[in-house]
Amino acid sequence: MHPAPSVIFFTVFSGIGFGLLTFLGLGYPAVTGWSAFAFFTIAYLCAVGGLISSTFHLGHPERAMKAFTQWRSSWLSREGVCAVIALITMALYGLGLVFFGQRWGILGLIGAIFSLLTVFTTSMIYTQLKTIPRWNSPLTPAMFLSFSLAGGALLAGQVKWAMALIAISGVIQVVLWMQGDGALKSSGTTLATATGLGTKGDVRAFEPPHTGTNYLLREFAFVVGRKHSMKLRIISFVLMVVLPVLLLALPFTHWLALLAVISHVGGALASRWLFFAEAEHVVGLYYGKR
Repeated sequence: MHPAPSVIFFTVFSGIGFGLLTFLGLGYPAVTGWSAFAFFTIAYLCAVGGLISSTFHLGHPERAMKAFTQWRSSWLSREGVCAVIALITMALYGLGLVFFGQRWGILGLIGAIFSLLTVFTTSMIYTQLKTIPRWNSPLTPAMFLSFSLAGGALLAGQVKWAMALIAISGVIQVVLWMQGDGALKSSGTTLATATGLGTKGDVRAFEPPHTGTNYLLREFAFVVGRKHSMKLRIISFVLMVVLPVLLLALPFTHWLALLAVISHVGGALASRWLFFAEAEHVVGLYYGKR
């Protein structure tokens, strides 16, 4: 699929923001007053900034509020509902920490749960799509959740948790890449099954459906070269996993921690670009792109 910058920004930064809110809700770090205010400001800038950026990819952003009405059937709607509950609950929890020096544990726990649910529902928007076999895997929500918690632990200053979670997210990402490379083929979807003409004999396209470009080709038939894909995977893995873990293993300083955050986020952005660029939508079969 075409990797829209707004969606990449949304999935990375909202995930990190809600990951940080999860740790804050569980009491890590145990801060109050202005220190708590600083952590909550970073978390809300990431989470809310990411959510706002996602509306730029909508055809009619002014209708975004309608998404909340379809929570019974739509993962997008469930994501919105969970995000609102998480943000309101964590705002009340943050008020207690910042202005009263009180940790209202039940609010923090509820906020942490709904923060993780927000990330999970975001991942399910993509996981549910059988038309993209690479995404239609239990590893997709595992990847989203592990990235969120790894980034949250990193911003929360939980060094040991961050190192472990970054390593776990790296393993999940590599396995997802390996599984995804053969997902379309193993799904059994071909031009014959897509057209329903497989029983008639060999099926091939006589001519492409269109002589020029169109919306489907722009959005669903994006093709990234294998050579470029491998280079980007290596770059993203080094920035997202290897370098942050090495930096965190050194004696702690705020500058090293900042470099680890910058490296991890840069790698996560590259990884998420590949997540969309390598998506093989079955509609590409009609255009000879798969």
